[in-house]
Amino acid sequence: MNTKHLLAAAATLALAGSLTACTPGDDNGNDDANCTNTIPKGDLPVVTMWAWYPNMELVVDNFNEQNDEVQVCWTNAGAGGDEYDKFQTAISAGSGAPDVVMLEADRIPTFQAQNALVELNDLGYEDVAENFSDGAWKDVSVGDGVFGAPVDGGPMAMIYRKDIFEQYGITPPTTWEEYEAAAQTVKDAGGPFFGDLGANVPAVMMALQYQNGAQPFTYDSASPENMGVNLNDDASKEVLDYWAGLASKGLVGKQDQFTPEYISGVIGGEYATYISAAWAPGYLQGAGVGEGADAGVWATAPLPQWDPDNPVSVNWGGSAFSVTTQADDPELAAKVAFGVYADDASLEDGWRNQIIFPLNVNVLEDSAFQDYEVPFFDGQQANKEVYVPAANAYTGMTYTPIGQYYYSAFTEQIAAINEGSVSGSEAADALQEDVVAYATEQGFTVE
Repeated sequence: MNTKHLLAAAATLALAGSLTACTPGDDNGNDDANCTNTIPKGDLPVVTMWAWYPNMELVVDNFNEQNDEVQVCWTNAGAGGDEYDKFQTAISAGSGAPDVVMLEADRIPTFQAQNALVELNDLGYEDVAENFSDGAWKDVSVGDGVFGAPVDGGPMAMIYRKDIFEQYGITPPTTWEEYEAAAQTVKDAGGPFFGDLGANVPAVMMALQYQNGAQPFTYDSASPENMGVNLNDDASKEVLDYWAGLASKGLVGKQDQFTPEYISGVIGGEYATYISAAWAPGYLQGAGVGEGADAGVWATAPLPQWDPDNPVSVNWGGSAFSVTTQADDPELAAKVAFGVYADDASLEDGWRNQIIFPLNVNVLEDSAFQDYEVPFFDGQQANKEVYVPAANAYTGMTYTPIGQYYYSAFTEQIAAINEGSVSGSEAADALQEDVVAYATEQGFTVE
């Protein structure tokens, strides 16, 4: 089996868009004409990078000013899917990729399976291993191989409106059973939806299934032709049946998230809670939430648990820097991947401006970060109370090269749940059948 070609076919990334990689112009790679940033030390070798963090220009400038070994030539090749399309094109063409590329953690296996990423275990990983938790490293690994330098993550919690909770005498639920009871109390009193079951956020349901003890996938780069798919076990069905029940009872809405309609509803008080990640305050504030009529009403609490005696922390989102196999000097590129968003000034700018939730333990343990009174949460010390404990307890997830197909198929099943055409358990069974068939079609042996 040609695994590289097999997984290239399995990738669900559209091959579109023109490449905008920084290409060094002389033998030393010093021509910065194609860089978004200015390279201050023209006599040093240059590593090209694609990344879309909003403060990336500051981050790159900080790195270049502080580094006397290498300089970074940075280009924003687009955020998320736009960048992935261009990277996939470069992989297929065999040229045009940058030395270092920003990837969301769940995308790493897709590109690693195409031999597009360099394993970092022997390229500086040991020097920074203690700076991140085991969960952070697991998310950027495929089997035992590390294929990304973690930067930010999304420990999950329950964001809620204090005004609605106070109006209906609700305290933050600590279990999902209490969450449903509170939702019913609010509904019976004529109040708003307690939350939302958005079909377009399947990663949330995957995380909640993990929280309940499910293990949706097993996959290891040491045996890339094999994949375990377990999407309809009892734990997974319990989660989907639970949320299907909330939806059918009218306790939660069914609106796709990240849409103008959803944001309008959030601002208008149509939802008492938002089950989301540590990056959500920045997203919500950027969308206009927390201003005007709903200013000062937001707070956050730990994610409700399925089993309070065995609490589990889960994550939604997070990005890393990976070294591509097209890098001229993988060792030098790895120094950039591990170091470019690691200085104190860049990290502090990221978390203070709610651009990232840093995974570096030096930040998580810093009193300035822990004691920070988050403006969006009306001065609540949300990091200390909620997000740092969740990040520290997170043990990681297993992603696969077919993750994007899985998310797409899961979206269809959640939509069917919201339409009332299937139960949660039926959706889980259909999802299992669909994803197994797809994985088999792509040449995997499904275990």
